[in-house]
Amino acid sequence: MATIIPLEQSRRKSADRALEVLTGLVADDVRAVNQLIIRRMESRVPLIPQLAGHIIAAGGKRLRPILTLAASKLCGYDGQRHLKLAACVEFIHTATLLHDDVVDASDLRRGGPSANALFGNEASVLVGDFLFSRAFELMVEDGSIDVLRILSNASAVIAEGEVLQLSTAHNSATSEQAYLEVVRAKTAELFAAACRIGAVVAGRPQAEEEALRTYGLNLGIAFQIVDDVLDYAAVQERLGKTVGDDLREGKMTLPVILAIHRGNEAERSFWRRVLDEADYRDGDLPHAQDLIRRYNTLRDAIDRARHYGAIARDALGLFPDSPVRQALLDIIDFTVEREF
Repeated sequence: MATIIPLEQSRRKSADRALEVLTGLVADDVRAVNQLIIRRMESRVPLIPQLAGHIIAAGGKRLRPILTLAASKLCGYDGQRHLKLAACVEFIHTATLLHDDVVDASDLRRGGPSANALFGNEASVLVGDFLFSRAFELMVEDGSIDVLRILSNASAVIAEGEVLQLSTAHNSATSEQAYLEVVRAKTAELFAAACRIGAVVAGRPQAEEEALRTYGLNLGIAFQIVDDVLDYAAVQERLGKTVGDDLREGKMTLPVILAIHRGNEAERSFWRRVLDEADYRDGDLPHAQDLIRRYNTLRDAIDRARHYGAIARDALGLFPDSPVRQALLDIIDFTVEREF
């Protein structure tokens, strides 16, 4: 008897497979980058590798450095520079995670205790600073002014995005445009840089460099929109953090912004109490989820993510067919169709 697999379930399995395929295409490079990360975390201060190792070993997908490796392969690069730069990208990302968890007072990261919950806020911030420093060492060792410009600018923009997010928090009047500015800065800029430097190390034309930047930027926007959807829709064990953290922290994300705009005055009064006044009560998360479902804002946010995914897909049209190009196209589906 045949087993019938629902279409949506089949799409998600296919999306999950996409990351496995992309990782497999650069498997040797991934192993080399992981070894490099471990070496560069070493310090005469034992707490530094202990804390950094905790978050790096917590099961992240290494998507950003894998994008650097895959973009380099797409551009025909066969040297070694991309290995250090992929490690650099991962250090930047990990440093921002350490700082984010302190700012957000998060207790969970990827399903386990966050570094700040185990080691304290002060140690987490300082080890994040250490990882940023290691990242800049790797940039300097590469010796390319273009690489240094791209990655240092990305680091600065990420910091701007985090500060911008603080300024939009607890503000129910935040617009969708302001939200997207935060997303572009705090998440998408590193995706863009991670992809773009693959063309730089390969010495490819400006058009290819810009195409990879466009691909990474829009993939990153889609990635963050879906992350924000998952905070209201995911099963906690799969999400790796506490469902509803964004609401408790007063973060303005797309599902909430759309629900506020579509709601009536009584519903907007609820959002103002929870978000603007930070008056969070038992039962507020289920009520928020009910409003979000009532106005179909999760579905519409995913549609927005698919729109940015389509832009990312178009950007790769400049490159000839290859297994890596196809895997990079498939990773768009992985990003948008993550299970929730």
